[in-house]
Amino acid sequence: MKLIIFGPPGSGKGTYAFRIMQPLGIAKISTGDIFREERDKGTELGRKVDEHMRSGELVPDDITIEILRKRLLQPDAQRGFILDGYPRTVRQAEALDELTRIDAVINLIIPEEILVEKIAARRICQNCGNLYNVADINREIRGVRYVLPPMLPKKPGVCDRCGGRLIQREDDRPEVVRERLRVYERQSKPVIGYYEGKVPFVDVHVNKPPDEVAQRILRELAKLGQR
Repeated sequence: MKLIIFGPPGSGKGTYAFRIMQPLGIAKISTGDIFREERDKGTELGRKVDEHMRSGELVPDDITIEILRKRLLQPDAQRGFILDGYPRTVRQAEALDELTRIDAVINLIIPEEILVEKIAARRICQNCGNLYNVADINREIRGVRYVLPPMLPKKPGVCDRCGGRLIQREDDRPEVVRERLRVYERQSKPVIGYYEGKVPFVDVHVNKPPDEVAQRILRELAKLGQR
């Protein structure tokens, strides 16, 4: 299958893409990961990408499209893929249509109030980067119950893996998260609109632990395959 996964910042796009890639036997393609790889290699393309990332700008469409085109030619993408972080603009979606056919869009749904609480509760080890979450969410919003248990370290404030101190990142603070969500809403609405009516959508509420949500996604994709 050839899939796109959409969802607001912190909804778990990378988590779910990783969980469904192996059962489906497809490649997980993250443009963000590719950008970082090119930057770390110090290539000319990587230097251009780094300039935009440092300034907080989106990498221009022409660079992003060319990177994706090359990635889709690699052997592991021939059996199918799930795109995380692409397309971000209508032009990128149009370019993708010229390269291949998309089978379905996975659309992760989570209310802003849950998302802000969830992201603000993230804690990261300042040494090794291991992630935890102190939020214990169990409530109903607009007819959907969200049960998202915490992922706590054995000792409060201390990383299980390396013993480092756990901190809250600056961009995980509620006011920053809300602004990131505003930006996502503005950028994503035209792209989602581009695909509506063109390809099947799998709308999934992120209201349970990741393994349960991933199984729900796989069941819905299986139904599409049976049509």
